[in-house]
Amino acid sequence: MLPSAAVFYFPWEINSGSVEEGQSVRTFGRLVCYQPEESRATLSTQHASKEHCVVVHTLFVEPFNPIIGAQYIVLGEIEKDEGVGAMVRARVLNCVDGVNIALLQKAITEQRNFFTERERKQGAQPADAT
Repeated sequence: MLPSAAVFYFPWEINSGSVEEGQSVRTFGRLVCYQPEESRATLSTQHASKEHCVVVHTLFVEPFNPIIGAQYIVLGEIEKDEGVGAMVRARVLNCVDGVNIALLQKAITEQRNFFTERERKQGAQPADAT
């Protein structure tokens, strides 16, 4: 059985604990650390003058050529890990260096607004009496 479709979450949302274990997520960040012996990478992002880091378990995407300082997008499931908190078990880890992160954040926000509005409109329609 395939996992559910992944929703984009900002790194600070993943760290806040609002994402449940086992949930499929997409997120992004700059690769600041890679520990091949532990199959772990750390992605970092600035938001509201604060640095937010997300730990990524890379076992399923290895071997890969890590580029420290490059932007990455990760798709995977949330796992809880002692000492780390929420960690993303990566199914896909792509280097997207050169992506305009501010524009990506705006696109994610617009997509959320669209889905919220669509759900609101669908909930307001009367049930079909067939």
